Order: sequence, then structure tokens, then C-alpha cells
Amino acid sequence: MRPNDRSLQSLIGIETFSDPALVFDGTPVPRTELSVRIDQAAAWLAAQGIDKGDVVAVWLVNRIEWVALLFAAARLGAIVAAVNTRYRSAEVAHLLRLSGAKLLVMEAAFRSIDFAAILADIAASDVPALEKLAVIGADTMPAQWPCVRFDAFEKAYPSAPSRDGVDLPVLLYTTSGTTRGPKLVAHSQATLATHAAAVAKALALSPQRHSLLAMLPFCGTFGMTGLLAFLAAGVTIRVLDAFEATPALEILGEHRITHAFGSDEMFRRILALTDAPRPFPYAEVFGFAAFQPGWREFAVEAEARGLPLFGLYGSSEVQALFSIGRRDAAFADRIESGGWPMSPDARMRIRDADSGEPVEPGDSGELEISAPSCFLGYFNNPQATREATTADGFFRTGDIGRLRGDGSFVYETRAGDAMRLGGFLVAPGEIEDELKSCTGVADAQVVAVDLKGQARCAAFVIPKEEPPREAALIAHLRERLAGYKVPARIYFVDAFPVTDSANGVKIQRARLRAMAMEKIAAE
Repeated sequence: MRPNDRSLQSLIGIETFSDPALVFDGTPVPRTELSVRIDQAAAWLAAQGIDKGDVVAVWLVNRIEWVALLFAAARLGAIVAAVNTRYRSAEVAHLLRLSGAKLLVMEAAFRSIDFAAILADIAASDVPALEKLAVIGADTMPAQWPCVRFDAFEKAYPSAPSRDGVDLPVLLYTTSGTTRGPKLVAHSQATLATHAAAVAKALALSPQRHSLLAMLPFCGTFGMTGLLAFLAAGVTIRVLDAFEATPALEILGEHRITHAFGSDEMFRRILALTDAPRPFPYAEVFGFAAFQPGWREFAVEAEARGLPLFGLYGSSEVQALFSIGRRDAAFADRIESGGWPMSPDARMRIRDADSGEPVEPGDSGELEISAPSCFLGYFNNPQATREATTADGFFRTGDIGRLRGDGSFVYETRAGDAMRLGGFLVAPGEIEDELKSCTGVADAQVVAVDLKGQARCAAFVIPKEEPPREAALIAHLRERLAGYKVPARIYFVDAFPVTDSANGVKIQRARLRAMAMEKIAAE
């Protein structure tokens, strides 16, 4: 990355690096070819009527088209809204509606995902801004909208002019909200590119010595940040279209991978596939987010087998890889979520969650962050942006943690009731609203539970006069939501446990969690 250049294009590094930028399914994509693909994608987008400020929704697995479209949109001054391939109709419709996307670029098919069926469950009136679909892997797709083939790499289109705008929105991530559907976190080229450069520098990445296994989805900040940071460093990136433990193990062993990022469960699955005492002799930094119970015990096992795990911290708002444990830190400190910020310009502080007063190092409170990696705001939601930002520009993370006093911090838990399911932060209200839309449901509450070592959710439903069947509720949710959001258990109750307070009657979610765990334990 050239000094003072805050554009995404600066990360390609054609003049500086010669190794392949990316390897998809064994096929290398040199940096010169990546640059050509970006040119082609920009010309194609312009031919579809995409201009500065327009939103393009990208509903793809990890593939070269995803990368090319993001960089192409940046060149045109357009915006990419990232769509999780695990989303179903309600989630896709919400994102399209909230973003105002004019164009949706999507997969024709991928494994068991029926994209056409998901689209068929979305009413055109629910997404009024959407004008056209573009499909990869097929000529067309049955849908309510005009559909074209994504043929940017096959057909020549007139070159597209570049637009200025490194400080304008270019990428929208989804993040959990407290009500139905997630908010959209807006990042600019500047926030993405400067953070990528900071990560590359903090990790001391070398094109000659290092390589990355990209096994996280580009649609989320965890996968995208790793991609951009290692591009900025000139490091070769081997990409999985979607995570599977077996191909991940093969790539880690055959290609001398030094870096990888994922959840504790992903690394657990990989390590379980081999009996070799130390199967990854080239591993240097395997950064992980702890989502499952027993992650500390697993980190000890992984360390003994030569898989060096490093605790991380990040969010859609401040980007993934915001911070990481240090190699010279004690093992117990290194694996904690949190660590030292990648950027030397990042600032953190802790406030008492009740009084709002600053607390001393070692005391717990809500974490607030100011950093070059911070988001522009919530897209088309200025009120939510104001509520999440302090008067002096710090982002209120909604996370509870503590400062160590040496420039590092420890993330302890999520404030409020948001749930971590399937590696994603999910608002209970999103699932509850879907349940409430079902026939026979008067009210619903959803809580996270530990089910056989997995983070799942359980629902409590107050039925109407004619109670619904559990199977019917589950079937409805499976059609409307990603699988990890579907409750593992549904319990019918007459009322929810509540507490009277000065601010009104509050549902005792902690009591609901305890009730769910008691029922699960009795099974």
C-alpha cells in the first residue's frame, strides 16, 4: 500500500508484489489478473446502470467475482451490500429493503442452497428499489425481476470512469439490532484500507515467509478484514469458497500456511481430522474468536499440538482483527479475547455500565473505542448512529471488558441480550418477530442456551386460543431464517417471568435461560 493512499485499489500492489494475490480451488489469480478482473467488473457494473451512490447487493460465496465487484464498486463510487449466503427470505428481503439495492448479484446454486426458492418467497413490493438480478453460474433464474448473466469476464464492455470518494460508503455489513432485522454498518475505502495496512504492519507480514488460509466468508468483517490485510501485505491467500474442515486441513498441510482466522469450533473440527502430534509445523498465528463452551481447554490442547491460537477482538463497526494477543504474552493472556489494538492510533476506554463514569484498569465496564477502523455510521439510520457514538467520537461497543493497564484489554461478555449463534451475533427480536408472525402465537421470547456444547437458542411461546404445533413453527422458521437462528427447543408457557421496575415491567430473560437449561437437563 502506497503511503497516504487510502483507496482499496492501493491494496493490490501490482508494482510491489509479484506472487499470486489469491488462489481459488488451486487456480492462482496473479495481481495483474486481479486488476484486469476489477476493470472488467467496473465496466460491467456501469453497463448495468450502476453509478456513484448506487447500492449493489452481493449474495455470493468466496469467489473472485466477490473481490472484483467490491473493488469495482469502489472505483465507481458505488456501494456493496454484503449478503450472507446462509440468509433466507426474511433476512434477504430486509437487507435489500434497508440498503435500497438496485442490483442483486447472486449464485445460481451452491451445495444445498436453493436461491431461486428463497427469492420466490420475497414479494417485489417488499424491495421496491431492486431493479435487476445478475446470476453467476447460469444464464438466468426464475424470478419476479429481470435477470441477466454476470458475464463481465466473458464479454467486453465500455470502460467505466473512476469516481473520487475514498471517504464515502463502499461496503455495508449486517449487524445485530434490538428489533426485527439487522442494521447496516457502513465503511468507506479509507476505513477499510487504513485498517488493512495497520493489520499487515502489526502482524509484520512478509510476502516471502507468510501465507493465509481464507476460510471465513467475505460477506462478514472477519473474512473481509483478513482478505484485505493480507492483500495489503502482498501475501498469497488461499481461499475456501465456504468452510469445510477436510479441505482446510489439506491446504494447511500442503501449502505451508502460516496464518488463519476462524472460530474455536472451526479449528476444533480441523484438528479432529488428524492424529499427527504436530500437524502444522509452519503455523505462526491462528487467530480465533471463542464462541463455544470449553474453548480454554481446547486452546491448551491446540497449543500442545503446535496450533498457536491467539485471541482476537472485533466487530462490524470497528472491523475484525481490531486487536489480537501478542506472541510474547503469557499463554493465558494471549488466548483471551481482546489483546492489543492493531492500530497505534486506536484508543479504548471503559465506563461503568450503570453510572457512565470511567473505571480504573482491572475493573469491568462497557468498552468504548475510537480508531481509524471505526465505521462511518449505520446506513440510512442517523438516530442509531447517534445512539452508538459518544459526543467525542467514541463508539459504544455494547461489550463488557476491562483494561489491563499495559495497552491491552480483555473482552468479557456482550452487554444486553444479543446472542452469539453459528459464529454470528443475533438479536433475539429478529427471531421473536418471526415467531409472532405465525398463526396461533400471541407472544414469544428467545434466549441462548448451551446444548451439548453448542450455542443454540430456545424459544418460549405464549399461544393464542388454538396453540400452534411445534413442527409447524420450526418449518416456518426454517423457510424464513438461517439454520443457526432456528430454535433448538420451543416451550409453550402461559406467561413470561417478569419484574416490576421504575421503567416498567421487564421480562426476566435470565430466568428464561435458567428455565430452558433446566428443561434441557431433564431430557
